[in-house]
Formats: sequence, structure tokens, C-alpha cells
Amino acid sequence: MSLAAIDWAQPWLAPYRAIGEPAAQAALRTTSVAAALQHSAVPGASPRFVPQFDLPAGQAYEAHIFQTRTVPTRDNLHDFFNGLVWLAYPQSKRRLNELQAAEIARRGIASTRGPLRDALTLFDENGAVLDAPAALWKALAARDWHSLFVTQRALWAEARLLVFGHALLEKLTAPRKAVTAHVLLPPPRAEGLSVLDDRALARSLDADYLVQKPFVPLPVLGVPGWWPENESPDFYTDAKVFRPRR
Repeated sequence: MSLAAIDWAQPWLAPYRAIGEPAAQAALRTTSVAAALQHSAVPGASPRFVPQFDLPAGQAYEAHIFQTRTVPTRDNLHDFFNGLVWLAYPQSKRRLNELQAAEIARRGIASTRGPLRDALTLFDENGAVLDAPAALWKALAARDWHSLFVTQRALWAEARLLVFGHALLEKLTAPRKAVTAHVLLPPPRAEGLSVLDDRALARSLDADYLVQKPFVPLPVLGVPGWWPENESPDFYTDAKVFRPRR
């Protein structure tokens, strides 16, 4: 799948389209994803995007970003979307990187990442943030898909879902019914997270909370307005995708 195949009209790309579409076009002209992202970067807010060969052999990727404030970038969709999230949500991405780097400094690089780095990676790659009425949150936490998407469908007019994970964005370039996000549950006593507020999201990324893996699965093509087939209630009866809570 190439950058030319990205359908920028898809609703999950709405938060990224203004910067992403011209960046993709620039990358196609120059064949350099790093250069295209760097052209869109805001000095002082965004990191510098550099070619992958700038990452020294044996150096941990996350530690290198933290130490140099540069993001080694390959010429592929995965790294393009990673850079795009950096441009749109720099404070949140920086917070994830700070936590990764601190954990690497404490524990080093081992054969397993450990629970905190696992959670950080899960959110960075496959995470999403939901701003929705309490009734939708209750149904989502219960995996009550019928209530979430059919009975209370009208409430989605008051909800917004941000696809944050760059691997998830990559998967959605070829949408499949089974594509599932890990939605970050708001911390206890929080009012929720604004999907457009980078600062608020960054503040919510607390190590002690994330290590609990406070995520709930959400098949993203079930979101009303995100896929034509979900207009039929039968779309949600597929138990292989919309699985009941254990």
C-alpha cells in the first residue's frame, strides 16, 4: 500500500487531513517521507524527522528520539502515519516517548518490554481516544454492542473518536470489519478527554495508570458514519468481531 492510496475523505483521517494530505503529496514527489514531514513541522513544537539511517546500530529507537529530539523515519506508510501523529499531537507523543525513555534508562533493553512499555506501545501503535456521553461509555465498557451502536445510536452525534495509533491508521488504509482500536479509558474522576486537546491528552498519560492497561476494545468500523455497512443492525451481530465481555 502506498501513500497515493490513502483516502483522505475517510472520517478517521479528519483530524490529520489538513497537514497529512499535502505531506503525502510532497513525499510522493520527493520519495522522502522524512523530508515531507519535516517540511510540515512546526519549529519548537515538532521533533525533526530524519532518515532511518540516522539511528545508530544498537541504539534503542525510543531512547534515540528522547536524546536527540529526532525521529528516524522510513519511507513507508507506517512511519508516515507515525510522523503525522507527531505533527498533530506533539505533546502526547512526547509524553509517551519520555515514559518509554525513562523505563529504558531504568531497566535497559531486554527480551520483553515489561508491563509499562507494553502499555505505552499498545497505545502508541493501536490506541484511540473517545469523547462521548456517559451512556456510551457504559455500554462500551460492558461490550454491550447492541446498546452502544443500535439502541443508543443517536448519542453518537455527541461523540468523537480519535484514532491515535499510527499502526491503526495504517491498517485503516485497507479497511476491514475486524480492525479494532484499544480505547483509553479516562482516568478515575476525570471528566473525559477532548480528542482535540493535545495538552489534556498528554496530562492523562500517567505511568501508574497506564501500567494497568486501562483500554477497552472497539471495532472502529462500527462507529456510526464511519462505514456504510453499519447502517444495518445485523452488522453488529458478528460475534467474531463484536465479542461479548468475558
